[in-house]
Amino acid sequence: MSTGKLSISSLPSLDAGSVAKVMPHGEHFHNSRGLGWFVTGLFVVGDLAGGGIVALPTALIQTDFYLGVVLMIVMTFIVTYTSYVLGRSWTTLTECWPEYRHHTRKPYAEIGFRANGPIMRIFVSIICNITQFMIAVVYILLASKNIQDAVKAFAGYEFSFCIVVIILGVCLLPLTFLKSPADFWWAVVIAMITTSIAVILIVVGAVIDYGQCSQQRQLPDFKVTNIFLALGTFLFSYGGHTAFPTIQHDMKTPADFTKSTFLAFSLMAAMYLPTGIVGYLAYGDSLRESVINSIQTIAIQQTINLLITVHLILTLTIVFNPINQEMEELFKVPQSFCWQRVLVRTGIMVAVVFVAESIPSFGPLLDLVGGSTLTLSSIVFPCIFFVFVNARKKKMIETGNDAGPASFSDVMKYNKKWILVASAITIVFGLIGGGAATFSAIVEITSTKFEYPCYVSPFLNLTAPEDNSSTNCCGMYQDIKVYNDTTCSIPNLDFYK
Repeated sequence: MSTGKLSISSLPSLDAGSVAKVMPHGEHFHNSRGLGWFVTGLFVVGDLAGGGIVALPTALIQTDFYLGVVLMIVMTFIVTYTSYVLGRSWTTLTECWPEYRHHTRKPYAEIGFRANGPIMRIFVSIICNITQFMIAVVYILLASKNIQDAVKAFAGYEFSFCIVVIILGVCLLPLTFLKSPADFWWAVVIAMITTSIAVILIVVGAVIDYGQCSQQRQLPDFKVTNIFLALGTFLFSYGGHTAFPTIQHDMKTPADFTKSTFLAFSLMAAMYLPTGIVGYLAYGDSLRESVINSIQTIAIQQTINLLITVHLILTLTIVFNPINQEMEELFKVPQSFCWQRVLVRTGIMVAVVFVAESIPSFGPLLDLVGGSTLTLSSIVFPCIFFVFVNARKKKMIETGNDAGPASFSDVMKYNKKWILVASAITIVFGLIGGGAATFSAIVEITSTKFEYPCYVSPFLNLTAPEDNSSTNCCGMYQDIKVYNDTTCSIPNLDFYK
């Protein structure tokens, strides 16, 4: 997503040994055709909120609630900090290297390149593509689940989830043929609005259910692995930094991304905390993968379902675009619409649907993505890149030359102590927490929450009871109804075990 007209190849580059031309202190690059900081903040919220928000109340239950609230607050501060330093890194690139003031296809990878060299640029690009691919899988799974629940609610019929995934993939495919849906910033802002309304309705629905459901609310037995799984959910819900440099690149004043960061994560906290708290207060451990199913007022439940699904579909058109562009560049596909584009983009959609059909449960997969690639791109990389890029800039100013990536001693010399300490703590938190969340999610997928792939289960003659209800009733035995005519879904008393 970019508004510039010039390509990188047509511009001069400051490489190692060249004369430094850093913009004077206090001056920043301006792009007259870019986005303002306020709209950019809304864009960030739209990019992040939606997919993970329905699972946040479950994560709070897994963390014994109070620990979960603390973790959510800590996560808010951490991702705000990492977003801030990542934004500062891109601002530094625009100040030190003129080519970045115009069109740049992969700004995050370029930050890695200026921080740690060409190998890091390739590694960052791979991580970003894997992240986008897996987010697409999670979003298709969640959207398919929502559509299946809508069919249950209005038709009283359990339509095969595996078939819904295929149908959704086919319907989304034509949208991915658009050259650059990422340029439609308004789509993500609409997605942010739909999620905001959904949050309000979740609170309203939980308040309506509170009187009946809270009387038998309880927490599951304490389990360390549940805490790590919840951490993966938190990381997924807050992590979306792979897109931030691209969004910042299209701002009128990229240096104003700091304002966008504080606006976005303030709005995120205002959405996430109430959703998690009301979920716990009303439902306790009767909550399962999604809070939507616990809301017993069907009109509210399905309105939330629709709003979240709209968000997911709008966001999916953006999530697919970087992967499509990367593959088209790899296979040298022409820029104009052609059969090669159709072939490549169809292949990517088939791959995403295949993975979704292979791991047909969005909860554990969400935890896996949150604990692995999202942790690297949203927690670890921003801190590492900032201290190296900042040191390189200051050394350029001091010596008048660009001698290439900064060394570790340069990092220690040119960065303030509080930046080094804050970055080190954040990196350690990300590596330990993300590693534990990844391991727990793999165990969950392969053992306790294992589900046979959609293309295998038909041949195993498995007879699962038909569940025609979209509503998970509350209480210790998941059988308490707020309305007498409510049909409860089949209880799952071992969900947290």
